[in-house]
Amino acid sequence: MTENAWTRWPSREALSRAGITRSRRLLAWAVRLLVIGMLLWGAFTGDHVHGWALAGGVAGIFVTAALAWAFWRTTLAHRLWPSVALIAALLGVAIGGQAAGFTVPAVVVWCGCAVSSLERLPIAVALPVTSVSLATYAAVNDDVWLTTAVTTGGLALAGYTLRLDAEARGNAQRLLAQERMARAAEAESAALAERARIAREIHDVLAHSLSAQLVHLEAARLLIERGADRETILERVVAARGMARDGLAETRQALSALRGEMTPLEDFLTEIVATTAGAEVTVTGDRRQLSAEASQAVRRVAQEALTNVRKHAPGAKVLLRLEYGEHEVRLDVRDSGGSPGELTGAGGGYGLLGMRERAELLGGSLRAEPEEEGFVVTLKVPA
Repeated sequence: MTENAWTRWPSREALSRAGITRSRRLLAWAVRLLVIGMLLWGAFTGDHVHGWALAGGVAGIFVTAALAWAFWRTTLAHRLWPSVALIAALLGVAIGGQAAGFTVPAVVVWCGCAVSSLERLPIAVALPVTSVSLATYAAVNDDVWLTTAVTTGGLALAGYTLRLDAEARGNAQRLLAQERMARAAEAESAALAERARIAREIHDVLAHSLSAQLVHLEAARLLIERGADRETILERVVAARGMARDGLAETRQALSALRGEMTPLEDFLTEIVATTAGAEVTVTGDRRQLSAEASQAVRRVAQEALTNVRKHAPGAKVLLRLEYGEHEVRLDVRDSGGSPGELTGAGGGYGLLGMRERAELLGGSLRAEPEEEGFVVTLKVPA
């Protein structure tokens, strides 16, 4: 529900000093010093000012300053009735000063109450207070009526202008605070996304590495059950150890890749193909730099596909084809098929599922299905 404009307070940002430039603060203090100077001049230059009148004038100035400060605090806290009571007390001090012969200070207090009420109180309350203040000022002012009318109108306009200026400043402060909160939320979101990205990368690297180790360890188990010779079994164990070492190296490479420190994709594919018998790689299209996420997706899918070939079709020929399209990059991994290996059941079967999730997060797709001869894995990611 929209708040009534007549009963709405100026915002706390508008009533505070937040957002006020140094030059404006200096100007405000200059105005305050001028007002205090006028009060002192009016209090101590009259012929009637002596003795108790002098003491009363000094006391009145301190009381006025204390009431004005309290009015600033209560309006900042949006406390209506204490604010009204304080402005009434200020008007009472001005009337007392006028009665005691301190006309100039009384006029200054009346004008200040009129302007401050319009600036700091709800309009429904500020209008009566301002009307009483300016009417009292007009009643004691001995200028011609036109001058008095222009002065009272100017004071009312000044008060409302200060209110609008304060509201504009308050809105700017709120927008600035919201922008800072949005930036903080954006930074936090980016940090969480980066953590998720690192977690996924480490997960995929370790999943691939452990899957490859499991292949060799399962082979070693089968060899032990069949009573194979020690050298053959040791070869499999050493291979598993090498896979563990390679997994650690790949983890470090993955972290480096996340920082933008990675070898070219074509060189990486050439390196992993060199470690697989009967595998080769071809690259077509205009080569270009891919994002870290897209490049890592291609690398992980290539590794997972080759691991699956070693598990399910050992000895099969494998062709990796990397194709740079206009808006996407495509990786095809095809094997020639073969008899199922002894390690077909090894592993949990979650490697390609994780790769498919990675591709979908990038807005791409992953297809893995058998063909007439062998198996094909096709990855497409935006580039």
